[in-house]
Order: sequence, then C-alpha cells, then structure tokens
Amino acid sequence: MIRAFRYISSFVIYMAIAGSWAVLAALFGVKQRRGGAYDRSARFWGVGMLRGTRISVRVEGDEHLDPDRPCVYMSNHASFIDIWAILAGIPGTIRFVYKKGMDWIPLMGIALRAAKHLPIDRHSRSQAFATYDRAAGMIRRGFSAVLFPEGTRSRDGRLQPFKKGSFVLAIAAGAPVIPVFCENTYELMPRGSWSPKPGTVTLRFGAPIPTAGLRYEDRDRIAAATRAALIALGARE
Repeated sequence: MIRAFRYISSFVIYMAIAGSWAVLAALFGVKQRRGGAYDRSARFWGVGMLRGTRISVRVEGDEHLDPDRPCVYMSNHASFIDIWAILAGIPGTIRFVYKKGMDWIPLMGIALRAAKHLPIDRHSRSQAFATYDRAAGMIRRGFSAVLFPEGTRSRDGRLQPFKKGSFVLAIAAGAPVIPVFCENTYELMPRGSWSPKPGTVTLRFGAPIPTAGLRYEDRDRIAAATRAALIALGARE
C-alpha cells in the first residue's frame, strides 16, 4: 500500500510539474533544441519518478555513448521503470517513439506531443511508417530516438519478438543502433503492478551497430544483430 501510494503520488506531482513545463514551453513557442526545456522537463520527470519510488540507476557501457552523435537506442521493455531509467541515464537529447495509447493519460499525452515525442499506431501500417519517416527526419536533425522494438512490455520479463519497423527507421536515418538492456526492472515492477519495489536498476549499453549504407532488405539482419547484442548484455529469451 505504501509503495503504491509513493508511485501514484510521485506520478501526479512530477508529471504536474514536468508536463506543465513542456506544455507551457510549447505554448510560448520555445523551439526544440538539444539540452533545451523539453529535455530538462523529461529528465526531471524520470529522475523524480526514480527518487519517489526509491529506485537507483547504475550505468554500464557508457563508453559507447556520444551525446553529440544522433543514434537509435533500442531497449528491451519489461516495466514502466525502463522509461524512467532511460530518461535519467542517457545523456544528450532523446525523443521516444511511443505507443499511441499513452495519449489518453491526463497531461502526459499533451506533454509528449508538446515535446515532439512521436506516437505510433501499429494497427495502421501506413501511419506507423509515416511516424518512422518523421523520426528519421528528427534523427537527421541531430536528435536521438528511443524505441522498444518489442512493441509493448513483456509479461514475463523475457525478450519478445521484435517489430521490424524499428529497424527500418534506423536504416532510413542512417544512424547507428545502440542496444540498451534495462536489468532488474521486471523484478521491481512487472507489468500490471502499481507498487514498484525499491532497488537498483542497471542500464547496460552495447557497442553501436552501424546502419549507414544499408537498405530496407537489411532490416532482418540488423534486428538479429540487435537481439543478439541484448542477449549478450543479459536479456533472457
């Protein structure tokens, strides 16, 4: 009960601050730029959620990261904690390609759109690929993208099959793929839970997987390489 209260109250408080921050920035015409208001508001929310639920983040493999090089982060997805940890642990400017259903969450949906995170409707192939096109353009302008190629949170903590569109995006942008393994998030807050346990999450980064010069036909090869990298980093199949 106490853990659930901490989770819900943290969400309400930090989203009220961070969400309003992003929405007001958009209303006042604040431009998208690296390290700007939208980045700071998102990081504030992620760090606040971790603090409120008493979860710490340890980073491994950060030698593979270059905040000045746009890339596509591909992460496993076993818990909402993955999102908080990524916001807290990845340097530089990132934008999520997120499931359109999150738009219904009060204030959060508006804030996501204000900050130019990209909703994707996977039930419509044409709309999904239009989102990937916009994301590729964003990456070419210097912003990094974060995707969960499984498409949704795992029900048992194991790595699910990948949606291939994520890798089409990386190839279209010509940006390297950085595998990201969020360790221990399922154990602390599995899908369906409203009471995250205190603990430590490890955010583990793999070496970049290049995509420059590749074609649409190479998407399966990049997907297989990313999956193998995540398993090497500790993901379970």
